[in-house]
This record gives sequence, structure tokens and C-alpha cells, in this order.
Amino acid sequence: MAFVDEIKIHAEAGRGGDGVVRWRQEKFIPKGGPAGGDAGRGGDFYVIGVRDVGILAQYKAKHEFIAGRGEDGGNKSLHGANGEDYVLELPLGSVITNLATDEKWYLNEVGQKILLLKGGYGGYGNEHFKSSVNTTPQERNVGEEGERADFLIELELFADVGLVGLPNAGKSSLLNALTNAEAKVGDYAFTTLDPNLGAFYGFIIADIPGIIEGASEGKGLGVKFLKHIKRTKMLAHLISLDSEREPSASDGAGNKNPMERYLEVRKELEKYGNDLDKKEEIIVLTKSDLMEDKKVLMKVVKDFKKISENVFVLSLFDDESVKAFHDELVKILRKI
Repeated sequence: MAFVDEIKIHAEAGRGGDGVVRWRQEKFIPKGGPAGGDAGRGGDFYVIGVRDVGILAQYKAKHEFIAGRGEDGGNKSLHGANGEDYVLELPLGSVITNLATDEKWYLNEVGQKILLLKGGYGGYGNEHFKSSVNTTPQERNVGEEGERADFLIELELFADVGLVGLPNAGKSSLLNALTNAEAKVGDYAFTTLDPNLGAFYGFIIADIPGIIEGASEGKGLGVKFLKHIKRTKMLAHLISLDSEREPSASDGAGNKNPMERYLEVRKELEKYGNDLDKKEEIIVLTKSDLMEDKKVLMKVVKDFKKISENVFVLSLFDDESVKAFHDELVKILRKI
């Protein structure tokens, strides 16, 4: 099933039930008086946060969600039951926007429950209108309509580490090496079309699809995936050391040197805003086995250490380099 990170829905809280006109029917009491009960309220509409990043896909074929109607009042002054609430499960990191008012709500915790729409009040039965001057009331109320609205639901992944970089930087391979994820890997641009997640000692690592020049303006996979970085605690910026590639219009990386590739992605993060360029960052130089001149490699590492104290050199075919990075990443995550 394809990853879904944005849906539009129509939601309605329940309508209140109707009050009724009823009379006491008791033997030897010819004028028993009014006995029409009040009706129940309509159900409310809620959303609740769950730890299931793929749950939005279940709602692609269903766009309307309606809470239960309140029960009508009964005879013998019986009160109608309230309508059943509707509780819509949404993934952690969801942003819910009322399309009419632009009001927003954020699901930041598992189990967090937010009331979006209130059910309508139930109507009064004729017993409610009884008085000393109105002993046989014929009045009753119908129930109120529940609130209704259209909502946009957008998922912004709530991860501890976001793996970012140009296409083919090795993000999916690293995610697979660190976690039990089975992200698709290939030797071509945009292998990852949807964000992949992996569990890492209780932390969540997100593999964000490749960012290229112009991504902040919609080029390539565009801003659709830049938004997923907003809620990550830190970024792991992967830069391929495969600097001898031929220029390619498909991924925008071409034969740029590692620093140029790094600055290209940083530029897009800064242009997108939301302080993405200010997040804590570690730098991961991948495919080091493809850089045969070790003096050049040492110079590249030295240049990047001027930017960050956390610079790691990996060959994804070298278990030792991956294990060393694995151990250091655990330490870093436990500090933040």
C-alpha cells in the first residue's frame, strides 16, 4: 500500500435527538399529565494520536465520518441516550486544519485526544414545558444539528533522526544497516519515493527522499518531503564521496564535489524555512571506498570538521565503519 501523508475529509458531529409529546397512561388517572422525555445529545467528533505512520492510507477510499445521532425522548419521561462519539485515529505528527476557519490542531503524543466538533443538543419533551398555567403542553423541541466541517490532515513525520541528502547518497542503505527496515535500494535517482522509518533502540530514524536543487520550490519530489524534516530532533546529512559521476539531469548531483553537494542541500533547507537549517546536524560521508586517493579523503574530512565536530566516514560494504557509526549515534541520541 502506498504511503499517504495528506488527506481531506468531511466530518460531522451527531445530530441531537427529538423531544416527544407523550402522556401518562395510568388506570384511574384520566389526566395523567405530560410524560414526554428529553432527547439525547449527538455524539462528538474526536481525533486521537496513534503510533501508526501508515494509517492514513486506510482513509483514502472513505472521506466522510459522522458521529452517532442522539436518541429521541421516550414516554414515561424517559431520556434518550446520547449518540456515539466518533474517534478518528491519526498518526503521531498529524496536523489537522479546518479548511473554513484555518484553525489548526497538532497531534504530538500517542493517546492525545482532541475534540474537533460538538454534537447537537437533544430536544426537550413536552414534560419539560409543564407549568401551573400549562398543564397539558403540546410543545416539544427537535434536536440541533451537530457541527460539521472539512479538514485537511497532513502528516509531518515525528522522528528522532532525519536522513537527508541528495539522491543516491546511501540513505536507504544506511537505514537498512542500522535498523530492521527493508527500504528499497537501487543504483538510480529517487529510489525512495516515500519516507521510510526504522526503529533504533527506541528512537525513530526517517529516510527522507532525496532533496535536489530547487526542492524548496517544488522541483523533483519538492516540498512534499521537506515538511517531514520539520519535526525531527536532528539531521544526519549524508554526502556521497562518489565524486566522479557524470552529470545527470535526473538527480542534479552530477560530478559536484562533496562540499558542493553538502551546500546544495543546506541551501534548500534554508530556503524552505521553518528553521530546518538550524537543527542539530551530524555529517556522514558515504561510499568512501569509491575515493581511492586517501589524501584527498583526509582533506575532505578535514574540511567538513570545520563545519561540525560530528563527521563520520562510511563504506556501507564495511561492517566495521557502520558499527562504529552505530555506536556513536546511540551516544548522540541519548544526549538530545
